[in-house]
Amino acid sequence: MPARAARNIVDLPRPRRRGAASASDSGATERIVESITTAIVERRLMPGTKLAEQKIADIFQVSRTLVRQALNRLSRDKLVTLEPARGARVAEPSVEEARQVFEVRHMLESAMIRRLAATITREQVAELREHLGAERASVSQVDVSGRTRLLADFHAVLARMLGNDTLAEMLQELLSRCSLIALMYQSSHSAEHSFEEHVAIVDALEKRDARAAQRLMEDHLLHVERNLQLDPRVPDLESALRPRS
Repeated sequence: MPARAARNIVDLPRPRRRGAASASDSGATERIVESITTAIVERRLMPGTKLAEQKIADIFQVSRTLVRQALNRLSRDKLVTLEPARGARVAEPSVEEARQVFEVRHMLESAMIRRLAATITREQVAELREHLGAERASVSQVDVSGRTRLLADFHAVLARMLGNDTLAEMLQELLSRCSLIALMYQSSHSAEHSFEEHVAIVDALEKRDARAAQRLMEDHLLHVERNLQLDPRVPDLESALRPRS
């Protein structure tokens, strides 16, 4: 295994040891899924990283069968690719997949924010303000993994506030996939800019201004997508090889 891949796997958070009254196999599988997903979202596992079954089994002190189940789950969620002879690796989403993911997010979150503006409570606004406080602290401290998680969680919190578990699960999957996309195609996208846009969205929600909240969310997602290098400039051969003056 390449040293970098091994290092990334070892960096996964170690769960508590299971005692005599251990969790069920499904619980162990879920812990592996959550740990790998979190490592991807927090940019501790990079696209293309090899996920060795035996190494993961040793880390979590479970059988390779349970690890295989977890990797199959992650494969269905498009976070891991499984290939014969090569095994499992962190997925490397294509440009077309990236565009499709953002297209779905635009459709889902545009409708979601408009509906939430009509139903949001004072307690929910207070919860969002608290989340924004955590975002602000993370951005100011240059906490890359923390701010990455919090900026994505903002959207998940909005979804959960509608009380629709299916919507929340769908959006969480899309957010995890967006984390991989950002790792591959991110450019100079500013965390500070995202935070400021989140503040504006919450301000509109507090006023129950559905039209403004929807417009701000659409603009926010558009800015995030535009800051990904999905259309890198590919010069012709002559331009690429001509010596610069």
